[in-house]
Amino acid sequence: MAKNTSRRTFLRTAPVAAAVGFTLTETLMAAAQGGDIAAAAVPFKLLAGKELEADAKALHEKPGNNNLVMQAAGFPCAVVMTTEAHASAKEFEWHEGRDHVVQIIDGSTLYEVGGTPKNGRNTKPGEWLAPASEGSKSMLLGKGDMLVIPRGTPHKRNTEGKVTFYLISSYGVMKA
Repeated sequence: MAKNTSRRTFLRTAPVAAAVGFTLTETLMAAAQGGDIAAAAVPFKLLAGKELEADAKALHEKPGNNNLVMQAAGFPCAVVMTTEAHASAKEFEWHEGRDHVVQIIDGSTLYEVGGTPKNGRNTKPGEWLAPASEGSKSMLLGKGDMLVIPRGTPHKRNTEGKVTFYLISSYGVMKA
């Protein structure tokens, strides 16, 4: 008589797997009810391509910002579509509680990123400005490019022509 080890192994492990599965399910459900898992309580947001194209066209005609997703609405991030022309930041900025992801939709802009800020000042909780950042790197970003700027990293933007981009800012406190 041949032994079916795979069936025997399954029969031994099935109760353990089921117990672990039930425990995880109960834990996740309890956490969602208690608000410990933010994603369980936050609805998703679909940004349809046709709407984004229409937003980009409107911003191209009249530069400015379109707040697509606001952090205050319960999301752990904000998403902004921006078009700017002939704009230049006077100072470097950096944030204690936000990361940035920038993706260029159209046009180009020059980012200066990193370095050591000189004569920095705190403008409000977690927000800083400095007139210079020694050792920063300059990068010309064009259509399709994406730049990730971790919290605490000095950065500023200089747009000679016109640029349209997404800015995604994640919020939260880093836990060690």
